[in-house]
Amino acid sequence: MAIAQAIIHPIFFVIILIIITFPVIHSMSETEALLSLKNSLSNTQALDSWVADSVPCTEDDQWEGVFCYNGIVSGLRLGGMGLLGDIDVNALLELKGLRTISLVNNSFSGSIPQFNRIGFLKAIYLSGNKFSGDIPQEYFKGMRSLKKLLLSDNQFTGHIPSSLAEIPQLMVLHLENNQFSGSIPDLNNPSLVQLNLSNNNLEGKVPASLLKFNESSFGGNPGLCGNMFGRTCELVDERSNAGLSNVAGNVSEPNRSRSSMLEIVVFVVASVVIVSLIVFLIVRSRRKKNEDVDMISAVEVQVAAAPVKRDVDTSVKKASSSRRGGSSHGKGVGEVVMVNSEKGVFGLPDLMRAAAEVLGNGGLGSSYKAVMANGVAVVVKRIRDMNILEKDGFDAEMRKLGKLKHWNILTPLAYHYRKEEKLVISEYVPGGSLMYLLHGDKGPSHAELDWPARLNIVQGIAEGMRYLLTNFASSDLPHGNLKSSNILLGPDYDPLLVDYGFSHMANPSSVAQTLFAYKAPEAAQGQISPSCDVYCLGVVILEILTGKYPSQYLSNGKGGTDVVQWVATAISEGREAELLDPEIASSRNSLGEMVQLLHIGAACTQSNPQERLDMVEGIRRIEEIKTNGGLESRTIEVLPSLRDGYADSHVCESQENGDQSRTRSRHGTNSFGSQGNFEFGIS
Repeated sequence: MAIAQAIIHPIFFVIILIIITFPVIHSMSETEALLSLKNSLSNTQALDSWVADSVPCTEDDQWEGVFCYNGIVSGLRLGGMGLLGDIDVNALLELKGLRTISLVNNSFSGSIPQFNRIGFLKAIYLSGNKFSGDIPQEYFKGMRSLKKLLLSDNQFTGHIPSSLAEIPQLMVLHLENNQFSGSIPDLNNPSLVQLNLSNNNLEGKVPASLLKFNESSFGGNPGLCGNMFGRTCELVDERSNAGLSNVAGNVSEPNRSRSSMLEIVVFVVASVVIVSLIVFLIVRSRRKKNEDVDMISAVEVQVAAAPVKRDVDTSVKKASSSRRGGSSHGKGVGEVVMVNSEKGVFGLPDLMRAAAEVLGNGGLGSSYKAVMANGVAVVVKRIRDMNILEKDGFDAEMRKLGKLKHWNILTPLAYHYRKEEKLVISEYVPGGSLMYLLHGDKGPSHAELDWPARLNIVQGIAEGMRYLLTNFASSDLPHGNLKSSNILLGPDYDPLLVDYGFSHMANPSSVAQTLFAYKAPEAAQGQISPSCDVYCLGVVILEILTGKYPSQYLSNGKGGTDVVQWVATAISEGREAELLDPEIASSRNSLGEMVQLLHIGAACTQSNPQERLDMVEGIRRIEEIKTNGGLESRTIEVLPSLRDGYADSHVCESQENGDQSRTRSRHGTNSFGSQGNFEFGIS
């Protein structure tokens, strides 16, 4: 009995201890976690909405700087609030849905916080603070979900952490304007598309894996050397060798002899390997001589559904013997002609050997992703119905496109010419298209598509269109094919316009089916002008605001939502707020901006091109939204039935079909004019 008691008593003691301490060790609620974070900070006036008697993710009163997805905190954007103090990382660990944290342009100082303990973070923005000191080399070892890291404009010192190379999904890395020193680690991250290490104290060679980035990514580091900087690395190597000699002393003769013998052995072995490789390649070339096909046909095999031709142009086969594509004048037939070498130079053989996958089949043709042996990923678009120009004319137009330089324009890299079809090759953008993010991806990336991100996208589109309008001022259609599938999203959801400038290269017989600008109402009467691009811009704006798939994108008009008529009817009834995508409608403080942009989109899609906004005026009004802010905060009556495309029966009939709706509406009287005297229907 005594033995049994001796065993039982400790067990009861543990149980009682657990019962007593349980209230202490329970997990925090999101409210408690955020209040704990707030308490660890100073100068928190901007966080006055963070109070104990409320919940962070309510629709009516969402906390300032807190972004939610499905009622869970997914992001903290606390930039420019004057915050400082010691960040409570333990509190952040309690936010299980947290994926993004932004503390940019505050007054934080000291060592980098232990955000590496939060392994599920996808984006960390710490730029514009006073963080300092070395970052431990193993700091990023467990952060395998991290995609974006911005540490620029701080005071970090020491070597760049080598563990950055162990982040498989890292897309964006900004370390500029710090005091990092030493050599650049080999950041061979497969997804890395944006890098800035400028204005530090780095030295030595740039690793081969990073040579795909241009000089601006490394500027302001006097110690860096190589062809990119016009400075050989011999002096650096000599200094390094001299330093080793001073430390080690004179090398003994036996060691020198041993070293010489080793060099001879290495030389002999290398020679044998090279000769064997040459013989192997010759045999392989002869064996495959009659089996060689171009990359397009090779990819076709993977896609039975793609309506593409199966014949192989013999000129392309001949071109595969050329290692580098493109003469300076592009006169050859069958080669890849480079028009922009920022991502390096490649030829048709590089594309033929690339691992390829199908991305989709659009109006202009099929698109494929190809990852070449050097790790560079490109998109190859196979374009049909573009035979109106001969080789020289097509070359001149592509070179004109290749010279474009703008942060919201994706410039083509190269092309391949054949009479019946062409290849246009561009950089691969991992973020995908705006269309996919709005309608196809309902995961965390879609949750990040909040109002600030959408407004940034619209403004970026406007900037890109202004640039195209300037450079193609004489063209009837500066873009010609603006729609959400032709807007790619780079880091921080910065839009990149693609498929522009093809309007006068496309065949007249098929242009109405291939280019979206020809869906403008006046195009059916042969009236083609820059106002058609304005119509396209308006459709994209309405799509971004409503979250609905426009029926205007569909050739038969069946499916989707007629966003143009739907919005016009709502505006005529003063019920704009019900149109907004629920993902952004909860941002009550920005409701005025959304409604203002909604009216701009409606003004861009007027059926009469004479009443439609001018492109320059439309862009100016879009920019004013950010500059001047939206409307003053006023109460807006919300009737949720209109959100689903349904109003009174005499006004609109709607039938839901999955995620898409078909809407038939009578024409309402619009409460706006071409001069922009808008009535917002706000009580």
